[in-house]
Amino acid sequence: MTMQESIRDTTPRSRIEGKRRVFSGIQPSGDVQLGNYIGAIKGWVDRQEEKENYFCIVDLHALTVPQEPDELRHQTRSLAAMLFAAGLDPEKCTIFVQSHVTAHAEACWLLNCVTPIGWLERMTQFKAKAENQESVSTGLLDYPVLMAGDILLYDAHEVPVGEDQRQHVELARDIAQRFNHIYGDTFVVPVGVIPEIGGRVMGLNDPTMKMSKSYAHIRGHAIRMLDDPKEIERTIKRAVTDTGNEIRFSDEPERAGVNNLLGIYKVITGMDEAAVEAEFANARGYGDLKSRVAEVVVEALTPIRERYEALMQDVDALDRLLERGAERAQSVAGPKLDEIKQSMGLILRSK
Repeated sequence: MTMQESIRDTTPRSRIEGKRRVFSGIQPSGDVQLGNYIGAIKGWVDRQEEKENYFCIVDLHALTVPQEPDELRHQTRSLAAMLFAAGLDPEKCTIFVQSHVTAHAEACWLLNCVTPIGWLERMTQFKAKAENQESVSTGLLDYPVLMAGDILLYDAHEVPVGEDQRQHVELARDIAQRFNHIYGDTFVVPVGVIPEIGGRVMGLNDPTMKMSKSYAHIRGHAIRMLDDPKEIERTIKRAVTDTGNEIRFSDEPERAGVNNLLGIYKVITGMDEAAVEAEFANARGYGDLKSRVAEVVVEALTPIRERYEALMQDVDALDRLLERGAERAQSVAGPKLDEIKQSMGLILRSK
């Protein structure tokens, strides 16, 4: 599908009958890597026709830590291009930039007014990021309330997240229930959905650490989506395994590296565990495993990288596509924001 073909269906849509609504967000910071693709993006692509999906590039969340303005703008467009290149279809789902829909920031303030500060101070991510820092921004503390607003504005039933975001979705549930108790039924109470496999892809240099954009600069840690085939092969061949040679899934800590490679292979190929183990039944050790994993990763990422490069050559068209996504999102978030204001006793502007 060309960029111009993608733009053609851009009219705002109301709730799709019979489909559950899903909201997902991803920050435009750091290089998108294989963990992001396997843990989130691939699942979004595979299931985009099953439900009514809203995919948000959460640039406001990125501001909770210092950002270089030009780099943030580039990263936002780059992430959008990557999502489209990976297979998200703007005719089947809504993809937009968070700051383009001002209802998100407004909803955050309104929800702040019903959220006890103690709920925020006990968030484990805030405590971890604030540790050993002389000063942290209010935004870092308030991050989970903005995330709750992101979700609740769309009456999302499901929120696909990694394990590290589970607590934030639980907070969104608490806020929704508290608001409903005070002001009457207003919000759908969302549920966090963690993928059975792929939700926590581990670092190739350290299989005890989640593969993360934050550590993608460390040699051998991650495969970046824009890495060329030779770099992908080198990174996987350096992956930490163990001293054995049995290729099977295992919960044993010492076999975490092999389990990680098998998990990557399973998600990319779509095979089940039994089929994956059968595939490697006659393999000659971990060298064969790494070679085959590298092969399927290169095969999956090469067309994505090529589509990404084509999209980034037409930034104006990419921006128009994001504008249409924002219009769709606004058609849902705007009326919901008015409902929140009405519930809280605010006077709405006449149309």
